[in-house]
Amino acid sequence: METKNQNINTSFPVKSKRVVAGVLGILLGQIGVHKFVLGYTKEGLIQIGISIITCGIAGLIGFIEGIIYLTKSDQEFINEYQLNKKGWF
Repeated sequence: METKNQNINTSFPVKSKRVVAGVLGILLGQIGVHKFVLGYTKEGLIQIGISIITCGIAGLIGFIEGIIYLTKSDQEFINEYQLNKKGWF
């Protein structure tokens, strides 16, 4: 008896971190927490540094990114920020 190797998709679907990253971007965008949630360590450290240098004014970047994250669909968010690793905006 011969078994055929069927093309079975064993990849697991990627769960969207859109809502978590969006809310954290709005609330804690100054310290870049939303970047760390998405796995962007370098960008998160840059966000912290810029916020320190500008006395928190650069926290608007995180706020804007949080809004952008929440306005995208789950599929758009996964494609842009989780699979293709778009670091900024």
